Amino acid sequence: MVYLMGVNIKSIQKQRKYSEDFKREIVSIFESGKSSVLQLTKLYGVPKQCIYNWIYRYSTFNEPGFRVVELKSSHMDKLKELQDKVKALEQMVGQKQIQIEFLEKMIDIAKTDFNIDIKKNFSTPRSTGSVKTGKK
Repeated sequence: MVYLMGVNIKSIQKQRKYSEDFKREIVSIFESGKSSVLQLTKLYGVPKQCIYNWIYRYSTFNEPGFRVVELKSSHMDKLKELQDKVKALEQMVGQKQIQIEFLEKMIDIAKTDFNIDIKKNFSTPRSTGSVKTGKK
């Protein structure tokens, strides 16, 4: 034992007691994905083993007998990948919309300037087939 001026150091170590509300709040923050266990440890000064014990005890997602595994970095990578994919798809949809508007404008110009109806109507009679013109 370590003695300092006749006092046992072990006997004066402080033990922290955390309220149930505080423990549940820490678990809630962890479950929401706002912070990892390591971040909570640094932010609140609580040992990570205590936080894991609270997760096992108070978590609505984790059942007893199962191990908590944090996949924060891979989860964030997957989220970033999906956000990039959504952005690319939105860009493709925007380009297709521009093409559609361009083609519709060309159809309108063909109808008004050249009197050509490119759009197929149900009332338009079907073509009887190709007719030989005599040219080769």
